[in-house]
Amino acid sequence: MTDEDAQAMRRENAYLKQRNAQLQNDVTSLGGQVLRMQQELERLSGRHGGWAPNPLTGGQS
Repeated sequence: MTDEDAQAMRRENAYLKQRNAQLQNDVTSLGGQVLRMQQELERLSGRHGGWAPNPLTGGQS
């Protein structure tokens, strides 16, 4: 392995570590957004007492 190969591998390794950290932050952020959406859905469902029947089906699900 030449010195140039070693430098290229170090650069790629640094890039991959940085990209991995960014993706982990994205996953954490999305997890928080999912939790907020679930809470909002529960709040809306509780306020309405459930979903209203569909008038096009005559109240049948």
